[in-house]
Amino acid sequence: MTHDPDQTLRQLLADVRTGARSIDDAVAALRSPLAAAGSLGFATVDHDRARRCGFPEVVFCQGKRPDDAAAIAVEILTRADRVLLTRATPEHAAAVRQRLPQAVWHERARCLTVMPEAVASIGRIAIVSAGTADLPVAEEAAVTARIAGNHVETFPDVGVAGLHRLLARIEAIRAANAIVAVAGMEGALPSVLAGLVDRPVIAVPTSVGYGASFGGLSALLTMINSCASGVAVVNIDNGFGAGYLASQINRRTASPPSQL
Repeated sequence: MTHDPDQTLRQLLADVRTGARSIDDAVAALRSPLAAAGSLGFATVDHDRARRCGFPEVVFCQGKRPDDAAAIAVEILTRADRVLLTRATPEHAAAVRQRLPQAVWHERARCLTVMPEAVASIGRIAIVSAGTADLPVAEEAAVTARIAGNHVETFPDVGVAGLHRLLARIEAIRAANAIVAVAGMEGALPSVLAGLVDRPVIAVPTSVGYGASFGGLSALLTMINSCASGVAVVNIDNGFGAGYLASQINRRTASPPSQL
């Protein structure tokens, strides 16, 4: 039998009205994990995620049926003002937009977003990518950070193969509270960046590269073995994880963005 949160809430309010439960007891019950869950039969939505972690539950679409992903997004929005869906295909996009016409399809990032018209944009996060082929992962990081309420600036195609491109933008990059560095091939960009800035660098290896890159494993090992300090590494192609972590860092130190 599935949990019906509406029926649970009605019973709780009825108990308070009749005196069977105190107000304090009811508040404690509302904060319980069970009360914060939304059951769809095939999925249990965590409605308490935003209170605990600062952002609502995110829908990872890969492996999910398009209609299931859409239903989860609709359920999240019953108690949240925004929702992010990652690793979405055009089929996922079509199903979600049928249920949520206001959803925006970020094709390159493979993400869908529904968010209020006015979202606070605080602090500054820099998303730095080595090459154009790394843009899907970099854009996923950027979409994630933006929907979480951060001011995001992107610096594409500034890999170490042409170091002058990176050095020409380094002062603007240094202005960020957190830096996401996305690179495939040998994955050297985060190490170089970390040697030039006094901000945390979140390294994202991508699966871009020829055969010996082993689908991003070469870049991952380079980043893990970085000799530069201040580098944290997420999984291969995990732009979402990098954007989320950058948001957590930025929100702890954020101030309104200044003009460059």
